[in-house]
Amino acid sequence: MININIDKKLSDKVNVHIASIEAKVKTKESDKELLELINKKCEEIKENIKFDEVIKLKNILSSRNAYKKLGKDPSRYRLSSESLVKRVVKGNDLYIVNNIVDINNLISLHTCYSVGTYDLDKVKGSITFTVGEENERYDGIGRGSINLENLPVFEDEDGKFGSTTSDSIKAMITNDTTHILMNIIAFEEDENLERYIEYSKKLLERFADATIIDTKITKCK
Repeated sequence: MININIDKKLSDKVNVHIASIEAKVKTKESDKELLELINKKCEEIKENIKFDEVIKLKNILSSRNAYKKLGKDPSRYRLSSESLVKRVVKGNDLYIVNNIVDINNLISLHTCYSVGTYDLDKVKGSITFTVGEENERYDGIGRGSINLENLPVFEDEDGKFGSTTSDSIKAMITNDTTHILMNIIAFEEDENLERYIEYSKKLLERFADATIIDTKITKCK
């Protein structure tokens, strides 16, 4: 059962909507069909979006505006979705990791929202989406130490583990991962979130032999 609390420190400043999927999966190397889907999406983006248009895309713009409201500079602490789309527009190949991470990135390219997928066996107790405090940091995946102050971030009983800029190594997906929580993070009301959940479920079922346990959209109270 998905249960994410949205901290008042966050909801007082921004309008958070989190579309979540909990699933049992088989983590493995991405197959040819999945990679072809990713390549097709990348070509579509390169053909239709110019570099200076990326930050004006609706879902990226709303997320950047949320960072500003929280006191975080989105140009210095770039959204993972923005980084991903910019990488594609510049003609750089995406990092191919495994089917779960690659599906995560495809969904982010499709929605232009930051998407975080976590190994639930590494998460302890309840999950809260909150704001990083002064002097809080964690080791980001491939990014070194991340300054979490004023950054939207997920935490469990052991501390912070994922943000819309960079996730930590604590709950990262590995080849041993079998139980995941995938979060599509919007900073505005979006009637497409249910459709994005369905799109994501189909990818997980098709390419990760997923058994969907639960889906949910968590909103600010």
